[in-house]
Amino acid sequence: MKNMLFPLLLLCICFAACKKSADLPAGDPQTEYDNAKKVLAYIHDLGFPSDKIVENANEFIVEEDIIFPKNMQVPDAKVKTEQFYTGSLVSSGNVTNIRLMVDASMTSMLSEINSAIAQWNGVANCSINWTVVTSGTYDVLITNSNLGSGVCGQGTFPSGGRAGNTIRINKAQIAGNSFAQRARTICHEMGHNVSFRHTNWSAIGESSATPVPGVGGTDASSIMNGGQCGSGATVLSTKDKQAASALYP
Repeated sequence: MKNMLFPLLLLCICFAACKKSADLPAGDPQTEYDNAKKVLAYIHDLGFPSDKIVENANEFIVEEDIIFPKNMQVPDAKVKTEQFYTGSLVSSGNVTNIRLMVDASMTSMLSEINSAIAQWNGVANCSINWTVVTSGTYDVLITNSNLGSGVCGQGTFPSGGRAGNTIRINKAQIAGNSFAQRARTICHEMGHNVSFRHTNWSAIGESSATPVPGVGGTDASSIMNGGQCGSGATVLSTKDKQAASALYP
């Protein structure tokens, strides 16, 4: 991960991410440039320091596994000042049916995907519900991507009341991991899609995070701990589940 932020460039008119109604349409380059600046400011508001942010043509990558599209809709409300999240949630109308499209490049890991879905859907007193769709409209696309050595996956935070629209899995990186660890990588990235930050944010150098009310503090057993590709917890911890039910009752 590079320890410097490249100067902002004018955005390309076309975007490679799967299109969401909450994202800005392609249009005036100045408008797109201005929105990218808002996204960067939002990232800083979330507590990510500049040396943890890498800029690509269409997005910012933070902590190696969190994607911020430059055309995302930035929440109007400021991030509130416990488990930790972004302060921006999937709406009640969308969280009960998050439609996951499995790209052809990921069908060999369908069992791991279903295992991760079962974990989130199995949280008691929680409205999060993921479903796999094979055609038509979807909310999140999961695809294989070469993310470089040491990076297992990436996910996108919610925008405009919808789940983050992208999950990238580095199949080559996790191929040698156990089934439980491969499913863990997918489950972790799905957590980002519904707003969860890294539980160990302080230990890995993030400057701040928004606590989930009533579910604060560190948690060595959290599946949302970052920097644990191939070695982290393989099931949602008690606090993970409490946080999920607190944010999405």
